[in-house]
This record gives sequence, structure tokens and C-alpha cells, in this order.
Amino acid sequence: MRKIYPISFACILLLNACQKEIKQQQTTAVNSLQQEDKMSKQEINNAIMDRFSQTGSFNWKDASDKMLWSAAQNSDKIFSIGFKPVLETNVDDRMAKININDAAWKDAKKQVLELILSSEKEKNTGLTINDLEIWKSQRLPVINVKIENIQTLKALRNLPLVRYVEPMGYDPIAAESKAGDASLFDGSGCGGYDGDNTLVSGSDYTTTTPNTKVSWNYSFHGIQNAWTKSSGTGVKILIIDSGVSPDQDNLNGSFNQGLSAGRTVEKIFTMPGETSADDQCGHGTAMSGAAAAPRGTDGNACGVAYNSNLVVCRASRDVFIDETQEVQGVTDAYTWGADNSSVKIISMSMGRISSSGQIKDAINYAYGKGKLMFCAGGTSFSWTSLFVGVIFPASLENVQAITGVKDKAKLAACNDCHKGKQIDFVIVMEKSNGGLHALTTAMSGDVPTTVGGSSVATATASGIAALVWSRFPTFTREQVLDKLATTASNYPTKNKSYGWGKLNADAATN
Repeated sequence: MRKIYPISFACILLLNACQKEIKQQQTTAVNSLQQEDKMSKQEINNAIMDRFSQTGSFNWKDASDKMLWSAAQNSDKIFSIGFKPVLETNVDDRMAKININDAAWKDAKKQVLELILSSEKEKNTGLTINDLEIWKSQRLPVINVKIENIQTLKALRNLPLVRYVEPMGYDPIAAESKAGDASLFDGSGCGGYDGDNTLVSGSDYTTTTPNTKVSWNYSFHGIQNAWTKSSGTGVKILIIDSGVSPDQDNLNGSFNQGLSAGRTVEKIFTMPGETSADDQCGHGTAMSGAAAAPRGTDGNACGVAYNSNLVVCRASRDVFIDETQEVQGVTDAYTWGADNSSVKIISMSMGRISSSGQIKDAINYAYGKGKLMFCAGGTSFSWTSLFVGVIFPASLENVQAITGVKDKAKLAACNDCHKGKQIDFVIVMEKSNGGLHALTTAMSGDVPTTVGGSSVATATASGIAALVWSRFPTFTREQVLDKLATTASNYPTKNKSYGWGKLNADAATN
């Protein structure tokens, strides 16, 4: 039985001291930091860029109080606060085993909320402790609150009960887009997913039984040969994205057709404020098709794991997790997938520049539940091209980071694909002559569309993993990964930019 540590007397004294100090500072003078002009979005973004350039990532724990406060003031003032009992260690490694309803964890949360309330009441005297939380986590040791007082932020960052304090709704991508450049979101993952009638048989696709189109890039990964041994039966993939189009019948009523039969497709939504899983962007529909569209009779594009079960989750509006609601939506999607015992693989072709402690908590939670997770390494456009490294959460250790490459003998990233030391595998998805991308399902109809970047590479890799796990149903996650790694093109030497190299579905299913 895990030992529960009570809050020590020293900790209580520390909490009381913090609260006393807050009141003294607030009643004697306005904090000097609040008197200063807050940092501009450009100043915050430059600081993030500098850190990203130096280390390959950005974590809010490295930011100053002023930068954190300014970021919140430039967004919606909602913070994500990770908490823990004082004597608790190795929280990341034990996330799936933590019961936040245990006495020590409940007491830690209570102490943090009381500190917040004590400070925030200076600006809102009618505030109660029940008013603080925006969303209440049922699984993770996380608190989401709106903070109006800089002193609250400072006290929290110095409290042993607190693991992190981060502005949920600030990311350089969001900051730049809200500066008025609407084009940043055009072509950055949403729109353009109509059927392409210019695709050429024999070069852009081949047709196989019963009447389905096989994307040109499948041959680079031995996918059709792997189909003689596995089609993904018995494996459920969760796609965390922008949802699925209700008008794409192959991912709805015609999900079981042709050689795809006896499987299920589910549609869920976790983003606060949403009422359905309907895709308004197109990206989620494209990723779902790449992973698991049916091997059907209607001439549409076929997914890699055409007999896998599928769950599509609308957790975000678009490919960038840059809004508070999207952070919460992605967090809840990972915990949902973690708690669903039938889900084996979680694929997310979305990301952000800055880290998110609570998304990391959710991923650690899912990892502890045995899930195999794939994340997109990053696809550049406009402003984000300045960040050439692997984006969050693909940069995390507990996920498999995927990027896309061209159809060359020597590995070369696609025109917009990020690369770096965190990349684990690559997928061929862009023709060097002409730039054609991989085929997938359009928003509606039976004419395929195309989609590129590390996004489609990630969904394709998830489909290959499903083929392997279906072929070896008793395998653990680690055994599936071993199969993928030892049969990839770079094995036994992991490349500093492209990981284990190109996946080989044929060899991995032997």
C-alpha cells in the first residue's frame, strides 16, 4: 500500500507565512511589477524564440514572473497549476498511479486553493473557493484558475506544493494570429480538403481490390505486403484532432465496406464549448482517413490499418493547440484514451511551441496506462518556420515523434517538415518531383484529397503500428516499438535528425 504523507507542521507555517506576506505587501503598496508596463507580445515571443533556439524547447518554468504575468495579461488570465503533496516525488513517472482523492493529494489541493483565494479576494472580495476552478480535473493533479493578482502568481511559484504555474492560453502562434494576420491559419492545417480530380492512376495511386485507391507512398513502407499478414483487426486507434466530417461517409455510415468489416468508429468531443465531433477544419478527417479509412468498393483512398477500430476526438479547432479551451480539450482527450482499456494507440498530429504542464501530465498518465502514442514533429508555415526544432508534445520522451520525408534514397525532410534529435521515425509523404503529398479522404465524396507535413506522417505511422499490434496481439507496447525500430531503415544507429528512419510495415509484421 502506498504511504500517504501528511502535510508537515513546517509546511503549514510556510503557507501561513506566504499568506501573511501577501497581505502585508498588498496593504502597504502596489507591487512594483504591476506598476511597470507589461511585456509586449513581441517581447514575450522573442524571449521564447531565444530559449527555443538555445535549447530546442521552451518551458514556462524558465520564464520570469513578469513574463508569465504579461503572457496571461495578453491572453485570458487563466493559469494551469500542477500541485502535489510536499513530500511526493517522481510525480511524472507515477502519474497513472496517483489518486487525487487520497487524503494527502486532496489536502495539497485545498492548501493551494486557499492560498489563491486569500490573495485573489484582495481584488474580488465576494470570491469564494467554489468560484476558483474553471474546469475540475477528475484524474490529474491540476488546477485551472483565473488569476488577477500578480502576488498570487509569485506566491504560487515559491510554494513547495506547486509543480508548475503556466498561462494556458498563451502561445507564440496564438499571439501572432491575434495580432491581425489571419493568413497564419489559412493553409496551416484547415481548409483545402476537397477531392482532387487531377490525381493520376499509376503514378499518384494504384487501385486494388475491391475498388480502393492506394496512395503512392505506401510502397516505400511495404504496407501492401504487410496487408497479406495484417489489416489492423482488433486494434483501436484514437485520433486526437479537429474531429471528423459528418459528410465523409467512409468515416461514418460506410466505415465497414468491402474488405473492412466488423469494426467500430466512434466520434467524441472534449473541447469545452463544443457540442459535437463535427470537423470544421478538415484536418481531423484527413488524419482519420490516412490511419483507418476502409478498403472499400467506392474508389476512395484506403487507410493503412483498414480493419482497425477508430475513435476520432474533436479536441481542437485547428492544428495549433494555442487556446485555453484547446489545451483543456487535448488534456481530456488523452485522459479519456488512457482510461479506455480498448484504446491501444493514440495519434495526435497537432502541437504548440511552448510546453504545457497539464498536457504533459495527461500524456504521462496515458503512458502509465500502456498506451502507444505518436505525435507530429512539426510542420512549418509563415512565422513558425523560425522554429525548426521538434515542437511540443512530440518533444516529450513518452511519445514517438514522427516527421515526413521526400521520396529520395537519402533521407531529406519534406519542404515544411521539422526534424531534430527527438524524432523517432519518418514517413515518405512528399514527392521530390512536383511535391505531391499522400492521399487520404476528403471532407466529402469518394474522390481522395491529399495532405502533407508531419501530420500525415504521424497518422500513417499510427496505422503501421496498428498493423504490427494486430499481427502480434499479445505484444506489449515496448515489444511493438522494438519491432518498429529494429526493422526501420536506420537501425541499429539512430540518426540525430531522423531517428530510426523509415518504417517498414512488411518487415515489422514478419
